[in-house]
Amino acid sequence: MTASSKIVDVTNNNAVIIAPSILAADLANLCSVASRTEEAGADMLHLDVIDGHFAPNITFGPDMIRALRRCTSLPFDAHLMISEPLKYLERFIKAGCDIVTVHVEVCNESIFKEVCSILKSNRVGVGIALNPNTDLPSWAINSIHDIDVVNVMSVYPGFSGQRFIPSTLEKMSRISKMLRESGASSLIEADGGIDASNVYDVASAGARIIVAGNGVYSNSDIASAIRGIRERAMLAINAHVSMDKDEGEGN
Repeated sequence: MTASSKIVDVTNNNAVIIAPSILAADLANLCSVASRTEEAGADMLHLDVIDGHFAPNITFGPDMIRALRRCTSLPFDAHLMISEPLKYLERFIKAGCDIVTVHVEVCNESIFKEVCSILKSNRVGVGIALNPNTDLPSWAINSIHDIDVVNVMSVYPGFSGQRFIPSTLEKMSRISKMLRESGASSLIEADGGIDASNVYDVASAGARIIVAGNGVYSNSDIASAIRGIRERAMLAINAHVSMDKDEGEGN
């Protein structure tokens, strides 16, 4: 990531970043969960912020994130599923977020440029998110070199525990190809319904940041769950690298 010196280095497309979604954890003990998630080997903590307008649920806001910041040194990946991201952006920055992702459905080119400017000036990573039925708009493609993370949602926003939508794999592959062809360093983040059973396909489609909620926290041994997801993702990534190498040697 070039936007923030605070966040983990995810510029290597042959690595995988595991970002458990704390919304799927024990909400009565979030501080303990955050600490245990770090000890279990996670790379980032994914924070689903929902306002009850953009999506049919209300989760937590900047005050809760500020409190969590004292519980772990993991980078915070804040996913703002809210209708007016500009109105609250500064609060999430001050709360200690390292990446802030806004939805393209509530942005236009002008709004996103302002979001991008505020985040970059505060050395915070810039993310955009797409609902399962949303394509990447032209203004986002034009700004792709300013974007650190493209969150391709594989469930509809609102609640944890939903099933992965397989048709989103094609979108991940398409965006991955566009990123390679444009020379952009943006990474695809896959978000929703992901666990060890489907992460191979997700990583094969180009995702390098893996958000997992129930896939991590429904397991009594979250370290084992994180390790299993990482191993399956790396199998896919290494297979892809090997295939590219073989094709290159054949030319």
